[in-house]
Amino acid sequence: MTLRAGAAVADISPAHPMPLFGYPHVERLSTGIHDPILSSALYLSNGPEALVLIALDVLLIDPPTARSIRCAVARQLSLREECVLISCTHTHSAPVTGGLLAWRWDAAVPPPDLDYLHRVKERAVESAIQAAKKAEPAELAWTRAQVIGVGGNRLDPSGVTDPEAGILAVRAVGGGPLLALAAIYGMHPTVLHEDSTLVSSDFPHYTREELKERFNAGLTVVYHNGACGNQSPRFFTRGQTFAEAERLGRALGGAIGGAVEKLAKESFRAHVPLRALLRAVELPRRQLPSVRAAEQQFQQCRSDYQRLKVARGESAALRTAECAVFGAEGARVLARLEEAGEIEKTLAAWRPVTVQALRIGEACVTGWPGEVFTEYSLELKHRSSGCAHVVTLVNGQLQGYIVTPEACSRGGYEALAAVFSPAAGAILVETTLDLIRALVATPPLKGEANGVVDSCH
Repeated sequence: MTLRAGAAVADISPAHPMPLFGYPHVERLSTGIHDPILSSALYLSNGPEALVLIALDVLLIDPPTARSIRCAVARQLSLREECVLISCTHTHSAPVTGGLLAWRWDAAVPPPDLDYLHRVKERAVESAIQAAKKAEPAELAWTRAQVIGVGGNRLDPSGVTDPEAGILAVRAVGGGPLLALAAIYGMHPTVLHEDSTLVSSDFPHYTREELKERFNAGLTVVYHNGACGNQSPRFFTRGQTFAEAERLGRALGGAIGGAVEKLAKESFRAHVPLRALLRAVELPRRQLPSVRAAEQQFQQCRSDYQRLKVARGESAALRTAECAVFGAEGARVLARLEEAGEIEKTLAAWRPVTVQALRIGEACVTGWPGEVFTEYSLELKHRSSGCAHVVTLVNGQLQGYIVTPEACSRGGYEALAAVFSPAAGAILVETTLDLIRALVATPPLKGEANGVVDSCH
């Protein structure tokens, strides 16, 4: 059957001042809305199968919250749970929507406002329903853009990075106007720092604006964050301002728009396979330091930061050292919580941890939970012959980062505050490769198990 597609957005901006989420030790009560934060949804159906992709402009959500949204959308649209993918853009200028164990005793970061969290859930479901209602005959094409100058490795400016953005272009059938673009790019939206008190989606807002101005005002851009655990604009910004967010966001939008404009007419397909799988995985924990060892780590990181500060080190390097202090401080909290059994208690309520993969035409959108270093995404892309586009912060957070063994040895913010071991990254890659192989094989029989217990019922 011919593809049908629809897209919609719902505003999830807070209705009153709320604490913003993303930086420790700073009371950031919002003082206004710079740009509306959104739930953006794309609905695709080929008759036998339908998929929904949703992107939320929030820092993160926990697995039970992600599961409840996924299940509500599935029920409303008569879909299987695995056919709904929900990610977070990871803006650090949205209200608190989850909790971090490493920040357990940070009085400046309150727990989520349950009324606001309920609003986010409702609006996410609403955006999916509206996208399905707007579905019309359509055709789609995949392409990629090379993005230069927006960001890179935030630990080392010459370190590993992935400049590629994956792009799904959807237009009305027969060469009609663009209906939606799904963009996947791995980069922390952290142009804005803790001194900003305006609600914003950071540079992705300007990426969306650039694309709407370039193509049409009614275009829906579903922005997914890729593997960005060690990626940010840190070494590429000239300041932490909205002007800088606009400069970088429009540069990204220009690269994406240029790639879309180069798509040949024959690149678009109206008859495409759609499939989805969701699989439970067990991810190994890392061995946390003792309380005493964690305290020594913290003192060392703080001393290193103070020395660099006195020496008036370069701003990006100073920020990296400051973040290492935050990581060591988080490790100190985690060590105490580990002694009390609190970490396992939290994680038990979050199981099963899941990996998701959607086949859309000749490419696969893969969903990983948590914040993952880009090396794992690059490995998956290489081993899947480039057919995979990795989205992270899907199905919830993982209480920190999935780092590489090398990063674990070096230390630093991400490694010090991690709950799971680097071996978890290899498990994500291998599990996803299995799912991709299954998705491109013969379709499963009706009712075939996909490796995860249905949690919607």
